[in-house]
Amino acid sequence: MPKAIKKTASILFLCWSFLVFITAMILVFPFILLVSVLFKDKKAQDSIFIFLKIWAWIFSLLCFYPVRTKGINKAAKACIYVCNHNSYLDAVAVVIAISGSFKPLGKIEMVKTPVFGMIYKKVVVLIDRKSKESRARCVEELKADLAGGQSILIFPEGTMNRTDEALADFYDGAFRMAIETQTDIVPMVILNARKLFPRSNPLNIKPGMITCVFGEPVQVKGLQTDDMENLKAQTRKIMEKMIVAG
Repeated sequence: MPKAIKKTASILFLCWSFLVFITAMILVFPFILLVSVLFKDKKAQDSIFIFLKIWAWIFSLLCFYPVRTKGINKAAKACIYVCNHNSYLDAVAVVIAISGSFKPLGKIEMVKTPVFGMIYKKVVVLIDRKSKESRARCVEELKADLAGGQSILIFPEGTMNRTDEALADFYDGAFRMAIETQTDIVPMVILNARKLFPRSNPLNIKPGMITCVFGEPVQVKGLQTDDMENLKAQTRKIMEKMIVAG
């Protein structure tokens, strides 16, 4: 395919994907707003996720991004999902792949995104990593969610991986919280999203299959704060193997 035609096709597909993403968001937003007013805590999150999944499936089907899963994608009890982060497609992939609802930790900057930002702040625990007070508040809010039976999702890399490595360095937060709350960690990885929609070059966007792989829960019962580095290293090793195995 000539480069000019390929570039034009990519631009058109990028515009189409953005249009579907926003339109689907607009369609579900009134319902998300309604259930967030009617319900509280986990019941609200469960109800919100019904409509988030509708949004994600609309985008997946109309933009040709089927999501398949490997492994057990629903924990028997509240857990901490830790996942790699490579692409804007990750948001769609995790909503489709994880069977139940979850409370993700997300950057406060995303609130500024048109339409998406309005839903984003209804769904996630917002963090400003530059603020010590914000970080402390997030920890307490996530702990309260876990105590109420709500699973949470944390990208331990903190932001999209811009390195050439399979995984960027991990922050301590998810692992310290797991130990302090004695909550098991469920490692998961998203495969192929980076190739389909690279943040570094959005014009390389293309449709294709996204795969989400779930590992066995990492038990934390009895672990102490001194075990955090080992827990982090163990989880990272598991996720690296999952990425290599595909």
